Amino acid sequence: MAAPQTGSVNPLSSGSFIQRYSDVLIAVAIVTIVIMMIIPLPTVLLDVLICLNITIALLVVMSAIYNVEALDLSVFPSLLLITTLFRLALNISSTRLILLNANAGEVITAFGNFVVGGNAVVGFIVFVILVIVNFIVITKGSERVAEVSARFTLDAMPGKQMAIDADLNQGAITDAEAKRRREKVQRESDFFGAMDGASKFVKGDAIAAIVIMMINIGGGFVIGMLQRDMDAAQALQTYTLLTVGEGLVAQIPALLISTATGIIVTRSAAEGNLGGDLVKQLFRNARIFMILTGVLLFLAIMPGLPGIPFFTLAALCGFIAWNLHRGQAVEQEVQQVEQKAKAKKEATTPENIVSLLQVDPMELEIGYSLIPLVDTGQGGDLLDRIVMIRRQCALELGLVVPTIRIRDNIQIKPNAYIIKLKGVEIARGELMLDHYLAMNSGTVFEEVPGIETTEPAFGLPALWISENEREQAELNGYTVVDAVSVLATHLTEVIKMHAAEILGRQETQNLLDNLKKTNPALVDEVVPEVLVVGEVQKVLANLLAERVSIRDMETILEVLSDYGRATKDTDILTEYVRHALARQISQQYVQNNVLPCITLDPGLENHIAGAVQRTEHGSYVSLDPDAMQRLLASLNAELPKLTNMGYEPIVLTSPAVRTYFRQLVERSVQGLVVLSHAEIEQTVELQILGTVRI
Repeated sequence: MAAPQTGSVNPLSSGSFIQRYSDVLIAVAIVTIVIMMIIPLPTVLLDVLICLNITIALLVVMSAIYNVEALDLSVFPSLLLITTLFRLALNISSTRLILLNANAGEVITAFGNFVVGGNAVVGFIVFVILVIVNFIVITKGSERVAEVSARFTLDAMPGKQMAIDADLNQGAITDAEAKRRREKVQRESDFFGAMDGASKFVKGDAIAAIVIMMINIGGGFVIGMLQRDMDAAQALQTYTLLTVGEGLVAQIPALLISTATGIIVTRSAAEGNLGGDLVKQLFRNARIFMILTGVLLFLAIMPGLPGIPFFTLAALCGFIAWNLHRGQAVEQEVQQVEQKAKAKKEATTPENIVSLLQVDPMELEIGYSLIPLVDTGQGGDLLDRIVMIRRQCALELGLVVPTIRIRDNIQIKPNAYIIKLKGVEIARGELMLDHYLAMNSGTVFEEVPGIETTEPAFGLPALWISENEREQAELNGYTVVDAVSVLATHLTEVIKMHAAEILGRQETQNLLDNLKKTNPALVDEVVPEVLVVGEVQKVLANLLAERVSIRDMETILEVLSDYGRATKDTDILTEYVRHALARQISQQYVQNNVLPCITLDPGLENHIAGAVQRTEHGSYVSLDPDAMQRLLASLNAELPKLTNMGYEPIVLTSPAVRTYFRQLVERSVQGLVVLSHAEIEQTVELQILGTVRI
């Protein structure tokens, strides 16, 4: 066995000369093409360049044939411009030599004499036919296909983008795959738009060829008679043959390039290269060739028609039909054997249950009557709403909500939906698609008829009303929303309520990686030098649990860097972070620079501070049951002083006891906001409406 060759180098590898200096080579080539139009070329060099032109045309055609997608040769519009410019430069150079010397090299002479047998009339006719075929048939067709493809590609862009977003929201594709598809859609649009314009190069080239031919014949006839002392017949014969040879040399590559253009712009829904697709799609049904064999045999026995050609073709089609039938039978047998083997293997192979352990972060299950909300073909815009919900949560909370998987469930009510977090139901509701939800915002002066229900997001009493009652309900003071808005609002509130559970260690790491792009020094200082990712995640979760945005990650990490070495208690660190976010927290609850609230009695705060038990695993409050009951009773008595006036239920405490007071009451009083004096800006005016005592 011969030793492997270790010294071979791919000429087009990334480190090759051509690859390194490709930009320089292309620039020099384009400048050279322009110079060719000005400087006369020797006949030997012109012959080489003409052969190079034919070679390039063959290369482009072969590349087009072996393309699977149009984007595989995305450089084609620019390549079309360069080849057209090169061909026109050769036309100008050859025209100059024909008119000056009555000689344009061996290649043009050979085409003028050998290809058309030295007959100028025949050559002229062949040339005209080639120009007509190229200009009217191929070029016009390719131009029209490119124009239509560009138009339809641009029109289909929004739909393709929506389809990508839908797949992303349903979890069918990853973010990376969605990004790749969006880039592909954009590239397709740019490519077909460029092809629409580049196809005009081919059209202009065909027109220029006709003009150059007329100039060569007419100018050569005049020069031959007046300057070279030729008679009329000799001048016409000489210059016509040279012109026809030059035209054929130029039109053959032009025809090849036009063919390549047509192949590229007509390649739609391709599965492989052109040859493979043709054979696969034309030679797939044996019955077609059986029928074709019968027709050809009938034509062969018809009197007056040549029998041998039709008999020969009939025999060929019959042979193809027999081979296809035999191949299909063998393929069916192989498929049956494979199916049996697969079934046997599945029966004997133990079930792989690892895949069943995967739990989606968030799921939305809908009944079959709510499927139109998801179907864009029926006007459903729920997928777009979910995209906006994820965007809203990112802006308001700084939380990147994971992909929400949507699936139908026939086991629930047709109009019902269920929201799940990590596979467990956390909320549900029912919708009426052909109705609107009317809620009493407190300004209703006259009721409207409807089906009584409860608004799922906030638990408010509401009515399902028909579309006919919508305008009247709005005039009567109701807040009216459609069914998909009800679902979107409910989903948004559920996400905000459970944001602390949604944020895991991986999501925290993603946030840190994003911050590291702009502030790497800060991230490197905190993680893992001061705190591990899990401790940072607990601090962020504590903030989200009280609906404090974590979007300002830079400030949060700076606080953790300052205090993380002194304590590892995440509750204490959370309080330090809240103090640093005082401006953000104040703006969240302050109205007209006034904060309506109730406070804690100093004696109660001292009592809570004295009941704090500190352990190595954290701190907690231990109040006796009697004191706890008095505390809750007093709190429930004072809160209506806020809620009855339309204010949020806010309790203001000292920084030392804020977190412990919240731990005591968070399970008993839903929606209670507990703030400390350190979280309120100095410019904010406090409006104390009550005091909690025991």
